[in-house]
Amino acid sequence: MSLIKSISGIRGTIGGPAGDGLSPIDIVKFTAAFAKFIASNTTKTSRTIVVGRDARLSGAMVDRLVTGTLMGMGFDVVDIDLASTPTTELAVVWENACGGLILTASHNPRQWNALKLLNENGEFLSDREGKEVLRLAEGLSFDFADVDNLGKVYTNTTYNRRHIDAVLALPLVDVDAIRNAHFTVAVDAVNSVGGVIIPQLLRALGVEKVIELNCTPTGDFAHTPEPIPENLTGIADLMASGVADVAFVVDPDVDRLAIVDENGKMFGEEYTLVSVADYVLRHTPGNTVSNLSSSRALRDVTIARGGQYTAAAVGEVNVTTKMKETGAIIGGEGNGGVIYPELHYGRDALVGVALFLTLLAKSGKTVSQLRATYPPYEIVKMKLVLEPSTNVDAILAAVKEQYSNEQITDIDGVKIDFADGWVHLRKSNTEPIVRIYAEAQDAQKATDLATAVADFAKTMM
Repeated sequence: MSLIKSISGIRGTIGGPAGDGLSPIDIVKFTAAFAKFIASNTTKTSRTIVVGRDARLSGAMVDRLVTGTLMGMGFDVVDIDLASTPTTELAVVWENACGGLILTASHNPRQWNALKLLNENGEFLSDREGKEVLRLAEGLSFDFADVDNLGKVYTNTTYNRRHIDAVLALPLVDVDAIRNAHFTVAVDAVNSVGGVIIPQLLRALGVEKVIELNCTPTGDFAHTPEPIPENLTGIADLMASGVADVAFVVDPDVDRLAIVDENGKMFGEEYTLVSVADYVLRHTPGNTVSNLSSSRALRDVTIARGGQYTAAAVGEVNVTTKMKETGAIIGGEGNGGVIYPELHYGRDALVGVALFLTLLAKSGKTVSQLRATYPPYEIVKMKLVLEPSTNVDAILAAVKEQYSNEQITDIDGVKIDFADGWVHLRKSNTEPIVRIYAEAQDAQKATDLATAVADFAKTMM
C-alpha cells in the first residue's frame, strides 16, 4: 500500500492501515488541512468549494468523506458528481468558489484514488502552497464549525454541458467544418467519466457516427488506464479493421488525450500537443511552453510559425506558470496534455479533441497523412535504480560537468541538448530512481544518447 504526497496532490491506494494508504482518516486529515489553507488564502468572500470526481470504484466513499469534512470546516460544497478534471477546474471559476477538490488518481490503476487541490482560479496549487497544506495536515490543528455554522451541500450536474458549450464557443473550433467532414470517430474512455462527456462532445461537434469502447463509467477499468501504446491494443485492433477515421483515448480524469490513426497506429502522445499547437499557431501566432521531457517537435513547429518556445520544469503547475510568464498562447505536456488559455489554464482533453478534429477536417488529410507533416522524433525512456546511500545531486552535478560543452538546462534535474537530440535526467518524486528520457530522429539514436549518459552516471554511483 502507498501514500504519496507531492505537488500534484495526495494520492494512495485504498485500504490498509492509516498512513500507509489513502485511508478514511487520511482523507479527512488532508481535506481539513486544505480547507484551513483555503480559508486563510482565498480572496473570495464566498465559503464555497467545488468537488468533482472520476468514476473509480472508491469515488463515492471518498466523496462522502471529503464533503462531510468540508461541511464540518464550515464550507458549502457544490458537488458536481462525475466530472472530468478540466470540468471541475472550470466549475470553480463559474461558481465563484474559493477552491476545488478533484477526487481522481488520474492514470493510476483502480485501487488508487487521490485528492487534487485547486485554488480559487481553478488551477493547481503551487509547490509552496502544496507544502503548506501538508504542514497543516501534520499539525492536526483544525477548528471545526459549531452546529450553527456547518456547511451545506448543493448538487449541480450541469457542468458537463457547460464545459462542452464553452469548447464549442472557442473561435478556432469549427463545428461546420467537422460536421461537413462526416467523420466516424471511435472513443476508448477506460470506463470513467470520459465515457460520458467525450461522446457528448463529439455529437455536439457534429460527428456523424461515434463508436464507444469502454465508455460505461463503472470505474472497473477495462485495461491499465494510462493512455500509452501497450495499454491500447483494443482500440488499435478496432481501428485496424477500418471502422473509423480517428480514435480518441482519454485517461480516467480526461486531462490527457491520445490519438489513434485510421490504420490502428498511434499518432504519438507527444504529437497531440504538437498538432493542436501547430493549428493554433497558424491562426494566432505566439509563444508556446512544454515541460523539459516533452518532444522537441513543439519547439520546431513554434519557431517555424514565428513564435518562441520555452521549456518548463515537469509538472502542470510549472508549465502554466511559465506560460503566464511568457504569454504563451498554447502549451502543455508531452503525455497528451493540451493547455489552451483561451478557455483555461489546465490540461483539457475536450479542447484537444475539438481543435484536432477542426484541424483534421480543414486539412483534408487522413490522420496518418497529417502525422507525416510533423518533424519525426522518437523518445525512449530508461531509469537508474538508486541505492539508499546514492547521492543523486552529486550524480547530476557530475553529468552536468561532463557535458558542459553542450546546452544544459538544470531547472529540473539536468537536460542536455545535443545538435541531434536531447537527454533529460531527473529524480523521481515517487520512486528511488532517476528517470532518463532521450529523443532523436530515430529510436536507435535516442537509445544511444540515453545509454551513453546513463553509463557515465553509473560510474558516479
